[in-house]
Amino acid sequence: MADKRDFYQVLGVQKGASDEEIKKAYRQAAKKFHPDLNPNDSSAEGKFKEINEAYEVLSDKDKRTRYDQYGHAGVDPNYGAGQGGGGYNPFSGGGAAGGFNGDLGDIFESFFGGFGGGSRRTQNGPMRGSDIEAHIMLAFEEAATGCNKAVEYSKIEACDQCGGTGAAAGTSPKTCDQCGGRGQVRVTQQTPFGVVQTSKVCPTCSGTGKIVEKPCAKCGGQGRVRRTHKISVDIPAGVDNGSVVTVRGQGNAGANGGPTGDLLIVISVRPHPLFERDGNDLWEELTITFAQAALGDEVLVPTLDGKISLKIPAGTQFGHTFRVKDKGIPDVHGRGKGSLFIKVNIDVPTKLTAQQQDLLRQFNIGVTPSDKDKKKKWR
Repeated sequence: MADKRDFYQVLGVQKGASDEEIKKAYRQAAKKFHPDLNPNDSSAEGKFKEINEAYEVLSDKDKRTRYDQYGHAGVDPNYGAGQGGGGYNPFSGGGAAGGFNGDLGDIFESFFGGFGGGSRRTQNGPMRGSDIEAHIMLAFEEAATGCNKAVEYSKIEACDQCGGTGAAAGTSPKTCDQCGGRGQVRVTQQTPFGVVQTSKVCPTCSGTGKIVEKPCAKCGGQGRVRRTHKISVDIPAGVDNGSVVTVRGQGNAGANGGPTGDLLIVISVRPHPLFERDGNDLWEELTITFAQAALGDEVLVPTLDGKISLKIPAGTQFGHTFRVKDKGIPDVHGRGKGSLFIKVNIDVPTKLTAQQQDLLRQFNIGVTPSDKDKKKKWR
């Protein structure tokens, strides 16, 4: 860890830099050291990886907070500080919201004890496991063309030592005597409106309907444990920032025979040093010389599929935009590809020789806008 440079220093920004400043600095640095733009520089690839690593952390609000507090240890998975804070209950859900994993009925039950039992779900019935969110960062090209990524995450599953019963080997849970296995008990209360009978979670078994007298040593009687998993996931072409790829049945294990939740993979995409994305379309800027704009030319321009030849007509103006169909981003639902828009910039020379200046003065003689053009200009 000690040989790693400070991520803010890598991108050349101050610690309090805004998200926009970080993005701009990343684009400038990535363009400078992009391997495609530095084919003869053996060190460019290493610097490019370092820049990507820095942006991946500083562009993520949670990772940046941990990095600011703990340094590299806060975002390195080999350090404890890189994994969530303390006091986390592994059986409380594991989704983005974390913590609460109940429903509205649980809230009413905790305050009012339910209304005559009703149809409230009991804790000893089958319950679906909660979904899990995992976040991954993709390179711009990976998001555009699709890729296969290894995703590492932790999830709750049945304890393999007790088979999910929560009881030690050779024993089994017994039915709760107080509730008879129902998980709820009836309570009669005298109110200003008369006698009201309500249902409450059984205080003896905490609503499970069962008592574990000898808890499993591995899971502590919970019947479930948290483990780290690593799976390979196909990311479809065309995903963008905020896209979610759902992997069915890879979330937290259900309880009492309930189904397993899903794994929700939330996508973040690093910006590209050359291209800007607008939906499925791509935009890039092309700088040509004054002579190329005036006389016309044929130039090579980069695309995500490699370089293509583009014809520059004579008299091309600053800001003119060329459209190349089917050179944009594939639609994530398979409905074709977007277009590539190429906006022209004209490089006006700042240093001219005396001879060049004289030639331009000669060229400028008699070159005046027509009366019609003047009217358009001042209209």
